Amino acid sequence: MDDLTAVRELTDDVTELSDEARATARVRLQRAIVQEGRSRPLSRRVMLRTAVAGTAAAAVAGGVVLATRHEPGTDTPQLTALSAAQLLRKAAVRSRADGAGPPIPRDDQYVYTRTYITRTYVKDGRTRTWTDESWLSVDGSRPSRREEHGTVHNDPPLGEHEVMVPPTRYTRLAKWPTDPDELLKWLRMGTDTEEGYREAFVNACQFFVVPRVMPPGLEAATFEAVARIPRIRIDRQAVDALGRRGIAVSYPDFDFAFVFDAHTSAYLGMRLTGSTVTYHGRKAVHHGWYHEVSALRELDVVDRIGQRP
Repeated sequence: MDDLTAVRELTDDVTELSDEARATARVRLQRAIVQEGRSRPLSRRVMLRTAVAGTAAAAVAGGVVLATRHEPGTDTPQLTALSAAQLLRKAAVRSRADGAGPPIPRDDQYVYTRTYITRTYVKDGRTRTWTDESWLSVDGSRPSRREEHGTVHNDPPLGEHEVMVPPTRYTRLAKWPTDPDELLKWLRMGTDTEEGYREAFVNACQFFVVPRVMPPGLEAATFEAVARIPRIRIDRQAVDALGRRGIAVSYPDFDFAFVFDAHTSAYLGMRLTGSTVTYHGRKAVHHGWYHEVSALRELDVVDRIGQRP
């Protein structure tokens, strides 16, 4: 089986979208990720077979991280440039070294998460924090309970023609390649264009925005696949929700980014720039801009909603 056939089979039970429906879904997806600043798992009603499109309201800052090394026989540290790709490869090495994670989930179980969120408002520097807990159906066939900024949402099961992209079912994730080059093709959904790379970055983020148990090697391969995306960039002024110094990796024109530990390269969480959106007719007005960072503190597998590890 070739790679594109495998990708198509992931969603072969989904009705083909019209151009109008696809465009509408793209807007909804981008709004969910960026404009409304949802660091929680995105609404499962939004996660159709679509690509993110358009330009976010503000871009994550770029830059170069400087790492130190010592020349043999000297005590003088030398500065070397650490690129986004190099950082991601180091994160992949760290991911593999971390070893086993949660147990393999059955389709009828739930992924339990506890997430810290810190939001800082641009206008006055005011800060708010939350600790959210969620129970997400592994295969989407059961209701889920999702906490978003302290508010509990009871989500219905996936509809007949709704799928998660990438999937949350472990049995489906186990079919995804752990070779970075092959995985990048899957994340691009078979589109070898700039739009395909934009979609690949979004799909890679979705692995972490919507929590799931990853098969061995898939998280590391995801970081290495993102390292192969052209134009990714780095920001060394990042801090995660727990105040840990981090380094962010983003794609141009997107307001969301991965955050890695500045010292160990371990994955820490996600950050984004968002706003409150008010609609006047068909015109969207943005206000209340903020910066938000999240840190996943616990991820495990449980049998029912409300159960904790």
